[in-house]
Amino acid sequence: MIEETAILFQIAGIGVVVAMIHSILKQMGKEEIAQAVTLTGFIIVLFIVLQRLAMLFQEIRSVFLYQG
Repeated sequence: MIEETAILFQIAGIGVVVAMIHSILKQMGKEEIAQAVTLTGFIIVLFIVLQRLAMLFQEIRSVFLYQG
């Protein structure tokens, strides 16, 4: 239970940091870099979610293929 909430806070933290960096860069007139930062943050979160999905599917597979 604690691990799941930690992952949620980690994703939320990444989102907050990326949003702050994006807004600062956009105000400085560097919109291309701001978009790259946003894309990088999205990819990092996507990898985190994909790892969790892989773990979920592994757990589902172990439940349905139980050989006891």
